[in-house]
Amino acid sequence: MIASLVAGAVAAGIVVVGTVRDDRPPPPAPGPAARTVLAEGPGAALSAGELSALIAAQEHRLAGNAGDHLSWAVLGSAYLAQGALLGDRTDFRRAEKALRRSLEALPGEKGNADAQLGMAALANARRDFAAAKRWAESVRARSPEQWTAYPVLIDAYSGLGSYGVAAKALHTLEELRPRTVQTLLRGSQVQRDNGRYEDAEALADEAVSRSGGRAERASALYRLGELAWERGEPKQAAAYFDTALQLEPGHHPSLAGRGRASAALGRTDDALRDYKAAIERAPMPEYALRAGELYESLGMSGEARAHYEKVRRLAAKARKYGVSEELTLARYEADHGLANAAVQRLAQEWKRGHRSAHVSDALGWALHRAGRTKEGLKYLKRATTPGLRSALSLYHRGEMERSLGQDGPARRHLREALRLNPYFSPLLVPQAKRAVSVLGNPPPGGPVDVEGEPWTTDAELPPEDDETAEDDERAGDGGTREDGERAGDREERSPRGRDGDTSSGPRDSGAHRPRERDSRDTEEAGESREAGEAGEARETGEAGEAGEARDTGETEGTAGDDRPPATTPRGPSPAGG
Repeated sequence: MIASLVAGAVAAGIVVVGTVRDDRPPPPAPGPAARTVLAEGPGAALSAGELSALIAAQEHRLAGNAGDHLSWAVLGSAYLAQGALLGDRTDFRRAEKALRRSLEALPGEKGNADAQLGMAALANARRDFAAAKRWAESVRARSPEQWTAYPVLIDAYSGLGSYGVAAKALHTLEELRPRTVQTLLRGSQVQRDNGRYEDAEALADEAVSRSGGRAERASALYRLGELAWERGEPKQAAAYFDTALQLEPGHHPSLAGRGRASAALGRTDDALRDYKAAIERAPMPEYALRAGELYESLGMSGEARAHYEKVRRLAAKARKYGVSEELTLARYEADHGLANAAVQRLAQEWKRGHRSAHVSDALGWALHRAGRTKEGLKYLKRATTPGLRSALSLYHRGEMERSLGQDGPARRHLREALRLNPYFSPLLVPQAKRAVSVLGNPPPGGPVDVEGEPWTTDAELPPEDDETAEDDERAGDGGTREDGERAGDREERSPRGRDGDTSSGPRDSGAHRPRERDSRDTEEAGESREAGEAGEARETGEAGEAGEARDTGETEGTAGDDRPPATTPRGPSPAGG
């Protein structure tokens, strides 16, 4: 986004400066950052120094021509990028002011797509995904071939939980702007959200190889680090974050990511040092929460409380600048504060249309902590349906099933969480291991009465008349209606074009688990034999609920019309949360 605006502004700015009589020296000629943008297209990452120089140049131009809508749009987008890079939310307010000045000079309906897409990107940064969708879709409606709208739309649809629609937007982006770093990183994001982790890694790796500037390469390396962390490889993740920080020493997402990986590797001093640096660089509630939980796992209760209090303060400060930190705040409250308050926050998010897997997981867990486990399990099933694979969500689902006496599903999901990422939380991993130990192995003898009463070899065989054969044929062709819905959902979640062809890029191999996991795959093969255990027999009755949770009607611009849960508690909150 910022890149395309810079490219246009460089050319336009030279003309403006050339026509305005001014004794001051003209702004400097386009530097390396602007030339990179001109070559790479929109979305190219810029360093802090490059953004600072760009802001100064745009303010210089606007001092001589306050009616230049394009320069205002560039300035607003530069402030937005600087705020995201440095974690300074005050820049978001400056960005909005500049973008609105641009729209005053030239309204969006008269062709000011640059400012409209800047407003869409700002809404995404503030986690107002519904507003971002409206801004970007208005541009696409007028100019379907304007590819700068699609990265913003992908972010908005993903935030709303409309993963199938995001995949379709990606396909259009790949047609309009194939194999650029911006397209590859959005492709990696969509593939991850749809459970295709190997494809996500391949695209991010290609983005690293194609990246030009240091900031752009650091962003791609960070994506690889996050993917390595999610598949339970902290050493590899730390290596990616290290490389990113060598390129951009102040890259706060990589600082926080390396802190988490270091904690998993037992390097707690390094982890705490990285968390401190990340919070100083970008005071974000999520970083404070991670640090607080690490301190608590180390028995340092005073430091943990200080960081938990910081979570609230930083969230309140972010709210002043229009940034929603409700998800992080609700996660904190569910585990460390008031679970009913977390339910209320997340129910409001649900009403706003924010129904991503992350919100579904947090809402389900908050309901469980508030004593409404049966209701909350519906949201956890939605969060753990085929697609995004999260060890934290699997742990949440397993604990909820265990509290309901569903030992078979609980055992399976808790073990899967630990196989997927044995380090997913310094506080919750020990609890997950204890729960698995308490559940033990499944009872001997296998499942009971799964396929009806057994019949002996000397008894008559079941009838094989024409009607039964026709029923079997129908079952083989189409399966149950639920199976059809699942197939449709899978088709919706794969990026396809208007003609139904799959998008370009790496194809899903079907082996969603990453490489270097052979030993875990052996364990998983053994676990698959537990699918018929007695606890799972009870789960079969819940398939309709899971199907209903998936069938959210992912029409373009909505994430389903599910009603949010009532915020009035139906049971007492467990002690401590």
